[in-house]
Amino acid sequence: MKILARTALLAILAGGCSGTPNMPGMPDTPGHTASYIPGVYEGSGRGEWGIIRVGVRLDEGRILEIEILESGEDPFTGLPAMENLAGAVLEENSTGVDAVSGATASSRGFLAAVEEALEQARSGLPPGLDGGASGASP
Repeated sequence: MKILARTALLAILAGGCSGTPNMPGMPDTPGHTASYIPGVYEGSGRGEWGIIRVGVRLDEGRILEIEILESGEDPFTGLPAMENLAGAVLEENSTGVDAVSGATASSRGFLAAVEEALEQARSGLPPGLDGGASGASP
């Protein structure tokens, strides 16, 4: 029963992500513009070697900059992978990009961190890095 429920949930999520752009909690899809509250937001995710923290600067419809604030990832594989992913996310304006082969855990942690920051910007939570100067109040 658990396997059937898990399979059904995965099928729903997979179908929902591809056909439902920019829903809160879902990654942006390439070719669609999300609506963000402009500001700088922080997010974190779990990589291969610990927590990855990022700062993401946004305007109303674009991801403008991603900065890796903290990471214990390997400087020879994890860090270059995250830097490449940052470029891909900026280019696509979306976290819906492929993980880097050989650095899958680092990639997933990085993308989760960016997505957490984007979710804050979508939901109106105050930005984490600019002292709440922009964005909605809680």
